[in-house]
Amino acid sequence: MIRSALMTVMTNAAIKAGRGLKRDFGEIGNLQVSMKGPGDFVSLADKKAEKTLYEELAKARPGYGFVMEESGQVEGTDQSHTWHIDPLDATTNFLHAIPIFAISIALEREGQIVAGVIYNPADDDMYVTEKGQGAWGGNRRLRVAGRTELSQALIGCGVPHLGKAREHPLFKAELAAVMARVVNVRRLGCASLDLAYVAAGRFDAFWERGLNSWDIAAGALLIREAGGFVTDADGDPDYLKTGSICGGNEIMHREILALLKSAA
Repeated sequence: MIRSALMTVMTNAAIKAGRGLKRDFGEIGNLQVSMKGPGDFVSLADKKAEKTLYEELAKARPGYGFVMEESGQVEGTDQSHTWHIDPLDATTNFLHAIPIFAISIALEREGQIVAGVIYNPADDDMYVTEKGQGAWGGNRRLRVAGRTELSQALIGCGVPHLGKAREHPLFKAELAAVMARVVNVRRLGCASLDLAYVAAGRFDAFWERGLNSWDIAAGALLIREAGGFVTDADGDPDYLKTGSICGGNEIMHREILALLKSAA
């Protein structure tokens, strides 16, 4: 496990926000819910968790900037550090009482993601990483899976929701191309945990389009620190800007990118 001061700050913030999410998860019927768009929900739980994360991180690291899913961007006096925060990744799962959701926190320093935490409070499942310090799940050092044959690979993906109907044709073509070559495909509905599962060797690779920095920053660093490769879904290394992602071990990453390209 990583025991730096920075990691203590990040994990403590995640755990504190997670307590509130766990309480709200047990009272889903009473939550206030609104729609950001077709198939895209936000709950009072998201907003409360984000407020907790903002307050805890701002107190511990005054001046750092923030990029947050619900509250947008907050400029800091320290221009070299920015937090990327998703207070509740997989709100739809959460609102349907599916215990697959997560808090995702990443720290950007001078344009590079240097630390990340992904935490599912439903089962106390936490993943942490710091640049150069490896990727960890609990007290276990994580490594990406070693499989090299697509016919043996289990691949994760994200499915565009109702509000992203224009992306459905491309996704269906990509899914068909991947399904024809791999043992099977899984869709958890939580991009941050999907990426953590790649780092932990549970998924051999993962791809998704239409994402934001707070969805993928922590998970991408986890994969890299676990020995994997990450680009966007078209092979561009600047996935935080393009908003898509593909990650896996060296061979699986290359093979999935080729299949996605064939479907374009």
